[in-house]
Amino acid sequence: MPSSREPFLTAKLQGFGTTIFAEMSALAVATDSVNLGQGFPDTDGPREVLDAAIAAINGGLNQYPPGPGMPVLRQAIAAHQQRFYGLTYDPDREVLVTAGATEALAGALLGLLDTGDEVVLFEPMYDSYQACIALAGAVAKPVTLRPPAYGFELAELKAAITPKTKLLLVNTPHNPTGKVLSRDEMLQIAELAIEHDLIVLTDEVYEHLTFDGAQHIAMATLPGMRERVLSISSGGKTFNTTGWKVGWLCGPPALVAAARTAKQFLTYVNAAPFQPAIAAGLQLPDSYFRNFGTDLQAKRDRLLPGLHEAGFEVYPTSGTYFVTVDIRPLRADGDGLAFCRELPGRCGVVAIPNEVFYANKHEGRHLVRFAFCKRFEVLDEAVSRLKTLA
Repeated sequence: MPSSREPFLTAKLQGFGTTIFAEMSALAVATDSVNLGQGFPDTDGPREVLDAAIAAINGGLNQYPPGPGMPVLRQAIAAHQQRFYGLTYDPDREVLVTAGATEALAGALLGLLDTGDEVVLFEPMYDSYQACIALAGAVAKPVTLRPPAYGFELAELKAAITPKTKLLLVNTPHNPTGKVLSRDEMLQIAELAIEHDLIVLTDEVYEHLTFDGAQHIAMATLPGMRERVLSISSGGKTFNTTGWKVGWLCGPPALVAAARTAKQFLTYVNAAPFQPAIAAGLQLPDSYFRNFGTDLQAKRDRLLPGLHEAGFEVYPTSGTYFVTVDIRPLRADGDGLAFCRELPGRCGVVAIPNEVFYANKHEGRHLVRFAFCKRFEVLDEAVSRLKTLA
């Protein structure tokens, strides 16, 4: 947190400032660097999805869609949950379309939390979590995941839960670490949620991006959890359409209604012609989803050896777009933020300092995240440049 207050900025957001993603993406442009920072692909999504959007635009679907989302998309989301997880949701009462997963998170947290409520979550964490919790007047209680395995200590998780705890926030597959929580780990979290009568909010945007046989476990499939879980995902990561900002949440009617009440005063609605396009994507054959994960795994396997050769300590990643490295073999003081700000000028590559994902900054100070959701030739060029650091 800065020592001085930002003028006019609400006390709830003091210390948040401009996201690191905006800073690093601007630096990439200014220095003509290879951008392995912000997690967006550099190739378009499947032709069926793109053509469906074009057809929707040409067909006049350019005005406000229904508040909960277009029926065609809500039905496709419900069918997706049934197809992949055996979960049945009423598309009219238990599915809500949002402006990306970020708005789904904001709507859920603003709609469910009161001032002073506590949210137990894992760090490192996607940066919007803390900001949305703060906007709700609630308190984040992080439990730290540590490399190389990024598992959690059950005793630490239990200790973080107090009588003020209302919600557990779980992200798997996990950004920025690439950790995919195992069934046993998910069961431990579920048991605590039931024991303490807690709501569980799950961020599952990388649900189809797991590697090496790792299986994504949907929290709502576990015994006793269907009625206390609000699940969030989006089409951006799965269909290479991050700029469309089409997300959703699924859960029991009361939890969805709470999120919808807040969400309607955020964007209200969005992305009319993209909603039927994402619906088309969700109906693609199983082979698409398998091949998509296989392609990302190949890109991971292209980048990671190069990072080793460049001198980093590289931690395993079983999902998402991302890999975390320890920079201390290349920078003894372990200042990841300074390293990332200097990296474009030194070798023309952009990465993200992991400390921005931590409440306890010292835990991630020496860690840096690289994104591998890029074309092979881009990854090869980044590695070539990074090797000049050694």
